[in-house]
Amino acid sequence: MFLTFADRPSDSPFVERIWRSQSDQGGLFLSVAACNFEMAVTRHRGKTFITLRGPETKATDVFCPPDGEWLGIRFRLGTFMPQLTPGQLKDGRDVTLPEATSRSFWLNGSAWEYPDFENADTFVARLAHDGVITRDPVVDLVQRGRSPAQSIRSEQRHFVRATGLSHRAVRQIERARYATNLLRDGASILDTAHDAGYFDQAHLTKSLKYLIGQTPGEILRATRPLSYLYKTTHRR
Repeated sequence: MFLTFADRPSDSPFVERIWRSQSDQGGLFLSVAACNFEMAVTRHRGKTFITLRGPETKATDVFCPPDGEWLGIRFRLGTFMPQLTPGQLKDGRDVTLPEATSRSFWLNGSAWEYPDFENADTFVARLAHDGVITRDPVVDLVQRGRSPAQSIRSEQRHFVRATGLSHRAVRQIERARYATNLLRDGASILDTAHDAGYFDQAHLTKSLKYLIGQTPGEILRATRPLSYLYKTTHRR
């Protein structure tokens, strides 16, 4: 694997995970489907820049350059920027923010220093304090299976605005990522289909081929590098 990853949890109510990676050589990898809004800092060949990314609804091939370093802030589902929602960033419509200095970038009319692996939580707290990011509590209620005190149409509108996805799409992506981790941990295809809640092996294969980019057998054989899938609990 030409890419190495590390991650850590966060105490921030806005953040799901902080991750970092580096490459020792260039190559293609599969960027798998993902639900979350994310900020990623890239350092490569003396340049630093920060990119806003939205959810990805299918697997795509991505080229990774050699000798690069990345820091990622993966926000909790339902955290978003009102000025640039996850739906506007979805499926590769990334936005790279303009550079202010070699150590900072422009966001909402102010210069912000690039965060690092250690101070990312402080950086996120400042974003929240200044109203750059916010959370919609409806998303948590829907994820927990509880009905908000509003109409179904209003609930759906809140969910899509805050995540860029429907609740059904989120469940499908989370299940595929969970199944992929089961396979990578050595579970059989049959057990994975059952444990992840698929109808049968054919249903599992169709889902993973589209959302992860590989069949269950290819995942078991580790035929291609995948983007980082840290462990989460799948909600049935």
